[in-house]
Order: sequence, then structure tokens, then C-alpha cells
Amino acid sequence: MKIYTVFVEPKTSGNIGFLARTMKNFGLKKLVLINPCELENSAYYQASHARDVVQDAKTYDSLEEFIEEHEITTIVGTTGTAGGSYNIPRIPITPDELGKKMHVDGNIALLFGREGEGLSNEELELCDILVTIPTSDEYPIMNISHAAAIIFYEIYKNQKEYPIENMDIASFEDKNVIIDLCNEIISKLDYPDHKRKNVEIIAKRIIGRAFIAGRESKTLRGTLKRINVRIKTPEE
Repeated sequence: MKIYTVFVEPKTSGNIGFLARTMKNFGLKKLVLINPCELENSAYYQASHARDVVQDAKTYDSLEEFIEEHEITTIVGTTGTAGGSYNIPRIPITPDELGKKMHVDGNIALLFGREGEGLSNEELELCDILVTIPTSDEYPIMNISHAAAIIFYEIYKNQKEYPIENMDIASFEDKNVIIDLCNEIISKLDYPDHKRKNVEIIAKRIIGRAFIAGRESKTLRGTLKRINVRIKTPEE
């Protein structure tokens, strides 16, 4: 399993260093910066013994460019503003739940958003899974390195406590085929446009949270293809 820690449009160089330091605490070394601020000495100073993580960081102009180049199989977004049951794009899981799911083989991206702003709605919709940390209503938004430490700890802890043989999971392309098939089926069910979008998001998130194995992916694709062929469009 390859885990990429992705910092989207960081505004301060020091926070890049703090994040790198937190990564190294939990054995993570692949730092990706999307359209970052200028990398100043404060990044290396705050990184302390994780200066190598900052030096080796990869920079991309856009999130989409990074995802395509690294064949990411699962995108995990972090948010400090979780939605309720009616805010479909923002329904999250906890770091503990995430840690217990990540015993798989594949390329996983953990997205952290801008300081003070987080990830945009468009970026959240790219994610297969959303994670949020339960915090006090008086001050719910955490510093990125503090939030990252909790999430990294849960992943690391569960890898140590539950050592199991890695599972070959569906590739990014395989999952996109499944999602496209689901969307084709949904389009034939005569939903109003606003409801159809919500159903599509729900299907994408369920597929993302499942960490589908390669063999499961092939069986599911075959089943969805049969369903898609047999369902008629509303006009028919």
C-alpha cells in the first residue's frame, strides 16, 4: 500500500514543515503539494528531523494531474465541516473507521485542504471517502498537523494491531467503470436531476469505502452490466 499525503494549496511554508514532521512520526514519506506557496526555510526548520520529506515532496499544478499520474485507487478527503444525513457530499467516517479499512494494496491519497478554508466542494466530490475528527462545537477546526496526527495514528495503529496479508484491490480504472455503470443505471430510473446527483454521489462513496477486491470488482462489473442491459430507459 502506498499512501500519499496531499496538501492542497498550502498558504504557509511552516505548515508544510509541521505536516512533514507529523508524517515521519508515523512512517509516511510521500508528501505531495498542490499549487503551494513558495517553499521557504521555515518549512525545513519546522520539519526538524523530517527535512528529507520536505526535500522529496512532489509539486503539481492541480489535484487532477497528480491523481492521473499516480493511478490513485482511493481518494480520502479530510473535512472539519461534516454534513448531516441530508448533506450527501459531506457525510464522513471517523479516523478510527478509516484505519480499520486500510489493510489493502493500492495507491491511496489523503487530502488535506487549505488552512482556514479546507477542500472545495468540487474537490470533496472527487473523494471516495470523507474523514472528520469529532471536536468541540466551541472550536471545531483543527490545525492541519494536529488533524493529520490523529488520522495518521489511527492508520498506523490499525496496521500494527491487525497485521493481515495485503489484498489486491480494484484499480482506479476498475472503480471508475463500476461508477460509470452505476450512473448509467441511475440515469434510467427517472430521478429528478437534483436527486440523481445525490444518488450518484452515494454510489461513489459506497464503492470508495468498500475497498473492493480485484475479483469482487470483476463480478460486480458483470452483474451491473447485466442489470444495465435489462433496464429500459424512461422513454422506452
